[in-house]
Amino acid sequence: MNYNLLNTPIDYLKGLGVNRSDLIKKELKIFNYKDLVNLFPNRYIDKSKYYKIKDLPKFSCDVQIIGEISEINEIGIGRKKRLIAQFTDGEDEIELIWFKSLKWLKKSLLINTKYIVFGKLNFFARKISIPHPEIELFKADSLSKRVKIQPIYPSTENLIKKGVSNKVISNLMKSLLYDLKLNFKETIPDYLIKELKLLDKNTSIYNIHFPKNNELLEDSIRRLKFEELLYLQLQLLKKNINRKDKIKGYNFSVVGKHFNKFYNEVLSFELTNAQKKVLKEIRNDLGSNAQMNRLLQGDVGSGKTIIAFMSILIALDNGYQACLMAPTEILSVQHYEGFIEMSKLLNINIVILTGSTKASVKKEIYKSLNSGEIDIIVGTHSLIQDKVKFKNLGLAIIDEQHKFGVAQRSKLWAKSAIPPHILIMTATPIPRTLAMSAYGDLDISLIDELPPGRREITTVHRFDSNRLSVLKFIKEQINEGRQIYIVYPLIEESKNMDFKDLMDGYESLSREFTQPKYQISIVHGRMKAQDKEFEMKRFENKETQILIATTVIEVGVNIPNASVMIIESSERFGLSQLHQLRGRVGRGIHKSYCILMSGNKLSNESKLRLKTMTQTNNGFIIAEKDLEIRGPGDIMGTQQSGVIDLKIADLISDQKILIYARKFARQILEEDKNLSKEKNNKLLNTYNHLVKNKDLWSYIG
Repeated sequence: MNYNLLNTPIDYLKGLGVNRSDLIKKELKIFNYKDLVNLFPNRYIDKSKYYKIKDLPKFSCDVQIIGEISEINEIGIGRKKRLIAQFTDGEDEIELIWFKSLKWLKKSLLINTKYIVFGKLNFFARKISIPHPEIELFKADSLSKRVKIQPIYPSTENLIKKGVSNKVISNLMKSLLYDLKLNFKETIPDYLIKELKLLDKNTSIYNIHFPKNNELLEDSIRRLKFEELLYLQLQLLKKNINRKDKIKGYNFSVVGKHFNKFYNEVLSFELTNAQKKVLKEIRNDLGSNAQMNRLLQGDVGSGKTIIAFMSILIALDNGYQACLMAPTEILSVQHYEGFIEMSKLLNINIVILTGSTKASVKKEIYKSLNSGEIDIIVGTHSLIQDKVKFKNLGLAIIDEQHKFGVAQRSKLWAKSAIPPHILIMTATPIPRTLAMSAYGDLDISLIDELPPGRREITTVHRFDSNRLSVLKFIKEQINEGRQIYIVYPLIEESKNMDFKDLMDGYESLSREFTQPKYQISIVHGRMKAQDKEFEMKRFENKETQILIATTVIEVGVNIPNASVMIIESSERFGLSQLHQLRGRVGRGIHKSYCILMSGNKLSNESKLRLKTMTQTNNGFIIAEKDLEIRGPGDIMGTQQSGVIDLKIADLISDQKILIYARKFARQILEEDKNLSKEKNNKLLNTYNHLVKNKDLWSYIG
């Protein structure tokens, strides 16, 4: 097909005037033939069945009836005015009700004339009716030609208001497919179509818009979803292959004195099998002559940090420096304090660089880093400043990387003559389908077991009305020598939201837990770094029993004696954040608890989130539920939205097709990584077009 034809503006479509054309462009972002043919229906209505009124279901659903209007009445005044028609199939009656366009309807509707009525049943005051039904004249000779399965296209309130109905869009689609003469270029190789028993492109495109039957519709949807996900996976996997071919990394061939001494003399516990497996994957990457680009996933407390440190030791053994960048000062300090004792035992020079580091100390760090005297540097965004220059950076580790922008991460890569090996860590479990899409070009390692001794946290949901019993429980825990976190979503009271805020909570708790018996720390994002550190140290040293905080303690806080996490207004938090906060307890030998406080009025989504938290401690189950509730766009944010901007497939409901597509994409590239074999010509042409235009569906011609 001629690409110019696909790029024809929709203004040229038969039956589409200037006003409607402008409206469709504005509301649906459809500008040309290509955009319109790729406006896939979001659901379908089965119009193959006709009901008798006496056999209508006793619940709200779409129904279709053949009958006549026996009577029409206009009832009510002003905004409550409505048109009611009595509709009979010869045996029973049902009411048809309209609230809009009454004058036009009164003129148009005919009494004692046969109609086909379609609409959703409504039950009110023991009466059954169909509000705003679709209604068309009954013609016996054309009954067999009626559309049995009707596509419902995406729409907006403005389109419906201006008369651009689903029927209008459907007629435009019919006109378009007639103009294009169903001459779409096939994008999947013959051998794959045969092996997977897929429909051809033309049949799929036609039947997704005008399905002849349910079987053809299902097969068309499956083919187009597979196609979209196959090319998504080919793009991601090929990007990984190309990077390994083109970007040569430092070859860390030696596992030497630092690593061996640490493993044999310093490490005081046995690594889990999952940690050993991940460490082996990283060692293979570091010694492969290609740049490592690996995502390390592990739930809260699974032992990612020790794997990061051991990876750093391999870099040091090969004569290179390493850095670890974290999104917050608290987390940077946590990593630094976790590394410093081990580094001293191995005679390794480690420093920390954050926004609050004194100017004189910074100057010394810049000098020592550039000369190679510093082996490891831990820090925040400060590491990407222009003044920070390494002698030979070999390994860069980023913790909670989703909190950094693409530009920030690339600045870190640029601090080495050859791009350093990259290890990305996250304690936010990523659902499998999202990992295969948003991070599909990375190699992924997973620590999917917790070290022995990690105790399961008991999680309960309590309403504000249970507050007195919660306060009593806090006192009991403090009397046993434990410490308490209390987290608030807001720093100051919002005029628009009736939620507990941190300052109000601090004042209330100060009255309940009076000095000198009780001491309270407070930490939030607006405090100066040194003040935050001071309060955290007081809590860490058991000088205070309660730490009141905002989500600045979400990651990087490790106080084994803290056994209770109370999250105020927990309905305000997402599942991932609730799970991260819960992970601050359960780090010592004591039984730990997480109490989710909320108001009495909860949305269905909030109820589902809180129920999920009380039912499982498994971060990956929680991540899957979070994906189901919020969708991939919300979870990944705008940075990753381009990767998963799918037109027909869905990462949640199409997991099986995605896994299947990745499997075949991997097999194809393992056999023919450049797609240069003749049998893969269609794949290569489509792939090149996709990479060039960033749009698979621009290639449907």
